[in-house]
Amino acid sequence: MRTVGLIGGMSWESTAEYYRLLNEFTRDRLGGLHSAKCVLYSVDFAEIEQLQVQDRWTEAGDILAAAAQSLERAGADMVLMCTNTMHKVADQVDSAVSVPLLHLADATADAVRAAGMRRVGLLGTAFTMEQDFYRGRLEAGGLDVHVPDAEGRALVHRVIYEELCLGMVREDSRVAYRSIIKDLVAAGAEGVVLGCTEIELLIGAQDSPVPVFPTARIHAKAAVDAALAP
Repeated sequence: MRTVGLIGGMSWESTAEYYRLLNEFTRDRLGGLHSAKCVLYSVDFAEIEQLQVQDRWTEAGDILAAAAQSLERAGADMVLMCTNTMHKVADQVDSAVSVPLLHLADATADAVRAAGMRRVGLLGTAFTMEQDFYRGRLEAGGLDVHVPDAEGRALVHRVIYEELCLGMVREDSRVAYRSIIKDLVAAGAEGVVLGCTEIELLIGAQDSPVPVFPTARIHAKAAVDAALAP
């Protein structure tokens, strides 16, 4: 099995999910006591979040690029960023290493197309929902992407940073997310991309009238598939 390099800590709650999923998918594929070969570089999210809100993305990219280089030196055969939002600096990270960066949006677009869908709703941080780095990548993958209205986007973003990234899972927030998902479906969404890894702590298939696409799970499976490819 090839070694998977993880850039995590954004937040650590979702990074822990990545580790669990990588090992579960590996066990399911290989059986017995098999587990994933991986190395993890976990950053301080408080530092990254401040750079996000100050629009200092290049500096944040420098931190993640250095993390990727550390992973490569540690033997990683590929790199994953365990975050949707920080794929804004994916090109910067990718160019810093010689091993491939497995892009989360590409894996997600592949999963949506494999399910026979094109028109999807997207939930994530305000950066992910409103900027082109992620939506544009999904659209380049053949998807028609729609996001909540301004009020819905603000609520989704607030719950991520003020609750989920702090390990808080609240029922009233789940109810609010369900309402936003219903609005996206009413507008024509065939499925909903959970475009922030922490959202999977709050929302599952049972919370949506249409299929949801949990990006951490999709990303982890794609990594295991790549790690075990001939």
